Amino acid sequence: MRVLTLYIAKEVLKGSFVALLFLLTLFDLFTFSDELKDISAGYGLKQIISYVALTSPSVFYELVPASALLGSLFILGAMGNNRELIAMRAAGLSVFGIIRAVMIAGSVLVIISLLVGEFVAPVTQKMAQTLRLSAQNEQIHINAKYGLWLREGNLFINVRQVIDDGHLADLRIYEVDGSHLRRVQHADQAVFIGDHQWRMDHIEQSDISTRQTKASSLDSQLWTSTIAPNLLKIIAVTPNNLSLYDLADYVSFLKQNHQESHTFELALWGRIVNPLVTFIMLLLSTPFVIGVKRGVSVGERMMVGIVIGMSFNIIDKIIGHLGLIYNLSPPLMAFMPSLIVLTLTVFAVMRLQE
Repeated sequence: MRVLTLYIAKEVLKGSFVALLFLLTLFDLFTFSDELKDISAGYGLKQIISYVALTSPSVFYELVPASALLGSLFILGAMGNNRELIAMRAAGLSVFGIIRAVMIAGSVLVIISLLVGEFVAPVTQKMAQTLRLSAQNEQIHINAKYGLWLREGNLFINVRQVIDDGHLADLRIYEVDGSHLRRVQHADQAVFIGDHQWRMDHIEQSDISTRQTKASSLDSQLWTSTIAPNLLKIIAVTPNNLSLYDLADYVSFLKQNHQESHTFELALWGRIVNPLVTFIMLLLSTPFVIGVKRGVSVGERMMVGIVIGMSFNIIDKIIGHLGLIYNLSPPLMAFMPSLIVLTLTVFAVMRLQE
């Protein structure tokens, strides 16, 4: 039985990776096509290709559950049509034995997706974001470990946190005169109030001259700047450029500062539930193969997989948006679609044993 288990797991892995490569190529082509609309002197073909390559790990991570479903449907369906599954069951391999083999393949997929999603995708997503925005906006100089750096005239601006609504937190402004540093300001936050005006709150200021340095504090101060808040919204922290640990840390930061964190909490729990989704998609393929007659074509099985995957994603998005609108529990909203599908799948698998 061990040989049969390993054979099924290996074939399901092959099918899943083929499906993953196909879907990833398709999504990358769509991204490439969209980026061509923004082509310019600074953002040319070379930059677009680099951007697509750097966003691929994030797309890879998101596509693993759907690829697992399509790959397992294709492989198990082919085995069913070739009567391999009948021979295996006649040799003593039960339905649960087949499911166990598929889950072994799922474990490998989940491990790979977690490694990519936690250690590769956040880094490359930030690099892609920096590449695109730096090429399209001359104001942006670097988006590095120590925050976002911008230059405006003789001011060098360092933003450590960009809140999702476009507001700034932990802001530093360095004013230079030629080669001399004249003033340093640190503000806890800056809020855009319109007409190129920002209101900086809780300011610590140091005026520097050749003779002395004078420190002062201000509760608030207006700051006139051509930096647009819509640009800062584009470069705001997003779940795609954060690892699970960083996402949890950012949720904690938002809560400590009494800021809206519901969107990021939902993304955090969605990241936690993602491995479960892969296993559920693989489990879902079993009753559709064993419980359906052998004459069903590969195209029909693929259509079933696409419909199931799209339906799950639509339901997941609807439930997630309802959770945001009505401020419902993020863990519940993240787990609910998977639990619903899991319940239906377990019921279908149990019926195969009748």
